[in-house]
Amino acid sequence: MTLEGELARLSRGWRGPALAALIAFLAGLPGLIAVPPLDRDESRFAQATAQMLESRDFTVIRYQEEPRFKKPVGIHWLQAASVAVFSNPEDREIWAYRIPSLLGAMLAAAACAWGASAFFGAPAGLLAGAMLGATFMLSTEALIAKTDATLCGFTTLALAALGRIYAEAREGPPAGRRAWLLFWIGVSVATLVKGPVGPMVAGLTIVALCLSERRAAWLGRLKWIWGLIILVAICGPWAWAVTVATDGGFWSAALGGDLAPKLAGGQETHGAPPGYHTLLSPILMFPMTLLLPAAAVVAWKRRGEPGVRFALCWLIPTWLVFEALPTKLVHYTLPAYGAVAWLAAAALVAPIGKGARWSGAVLAGLFGVLLAGGAFYLVKAYGDASDLVAAIPAALFLASAGLVGGYMLIRQAPPKAAVAALALGVAGHATLAAGLAPRLNPLWLSSRVERVMAKAQLLPEQGIADAPVTVAGYAEPSLVFALGTPTELAGFDDAAQAISEHRPAVVEQREDANFQKALAAYHARAHLVATVKGLDYSDGKKMTLRVYEAAPGSPQADVPETGGQP
Repeated sequence: MTLEGELARLSRGWRGPALAALIAFLAGLPGLIAVPPLDRDESRFAQATAQMLESRDFTVIRYQEEPRFKKPVGIHWLQAASVAVFSNPEDREIWAYRIPSLLGAMLAAAACAWGASAFFGAPAGLLAGAMLGATFMLSTEALIAKTDATLCGFTTLALAALGRIYAEAREGPPAGRRAWLLFWIGVSVATLVKGPVGPMVAGLTIVALCLSERRAAWLGRLKWIWGLIILVAICGPWAWAVTVATDGGFWSAALGGDLAPKLAGGQETHGAPPGYHTLLSPILMFPMTLLLPAAAVVAWKRRGEPGVRFALCWLIPTWLVFEALPTKLVHYTLPAYGAVAWLAAAALVAPIGKGARWSGAVLAGLFGVLLAGGAFYLVKAYGDASDLVAAIPAALFLASAGLVGGYMLIRQAPPKAAVAALALGVAGHATLAAGLAPRLNPLWLSSRVERVMAKAQLLPEQGIADAPVTVAGYAEPSLVFALGTPTELAGFDDAAQAISEHRPAVVEQREDANFQKALAAYHARAHLVATVKGLDYSDGKKMTLRVYEAAPGSPQADVPETGGQP
């Protein structure tokens, strides 16, 4: 059987979306299991979720004692449900907190396939969903316990449902009786996960479609009254509860302290000029990079077709908004990736011109080789020769995804080229995330500290050492997540007091001399358990963390009269 025939067989009915979801699952799962907790956002989200489970307060989001009023509660509820089913908060198993992100990526791929099939046929729909699920950006977000993969999943579901309704109004296949319901569920859950982003993408798409066609009667099929009721039913109870619980503080902090600075300037040094997202897209969308030139040709030449028009109305306004925002992070445009996948899939249903084939091949080959070089750079910067056992296959897979796919595209076999690039790209990402990344020990300071403390039976959860552990000179959330909610992030004097009270302490080298002086003031003696060297990649600083316990036979000292930091 030919590849075209096999794609037709595999994409019939529910099989196409299911297979696309499976590809997203395979792309994200290895890293989800293998990569240690990441700083800073992932560990903050996971720690806040763990505290919800510990405190049974599912309304107010907190990181230790500090209210975390930045995003709505949706992702924390999903993570809490996952941890409750598969683990428990005491075990601090990060993979359990990541499952909603993986499911979000799978939903995005399945919804992308479902929506695209209404315009371009089931085989093209399958390839669209597979390409989205295999992109470096989505498969990486699938292994990180934060909002973005889940947001992409529910936003793509909403846009796919909207697309099916639009296609039906343009004499396409029936949308199904529940398409309007899926649209509103997608918008509502996206809102509960990350506030206005999901509704903004859907709203911009609707406005762009209405302006481009000068007709909007088909929008009545969305059943707006019932839809708004669903939106209020899903988002309203928590919105009311958090308003009462915080006396409105959540909204002033979320809007004035998080959203407004992003609109006004580059928040937290994340500013960049317009064009940032466009320049990065070939590497973030890899291996779909192979078909980006062909997608651009389709976007221009076939812009009057309903499916292409819808994809452009989805892509262009959203992309321009994120390019215009002063604050830019690489994942911001992820909710628009489905539109690019639709255009790339549309390119596969018709012959691709020589220029698009050659430019796609060059682009894919170039970025495949660059990604392969990145694997060796990671070994040089953070690993050693033993890590080449993982770096070499990762580099080979990534380079082959671009070069083999490019060669097949030039040879006028676009579907085969896309399938080959996807398979090799998924293998490369999996090897990079699950094989190489966990081996780069300097990057995983918190996980290594946790391991040495566990070996020395100094973790409070082991029931031998007293809580809390005091940490001086290092304040990354991954260490709080590893050591538990009571972990004290403080100074050298507090670390000395912890030793005097027979509690463990972790002291960064820069604080160590003052820590030793403070110990004398407390008449305490510390035993060095282990030294952990590495890099705090959040700020680029080299760190040497020393794990201490009270020396054997050391008396529990009183607080000195000169207490406090000098």
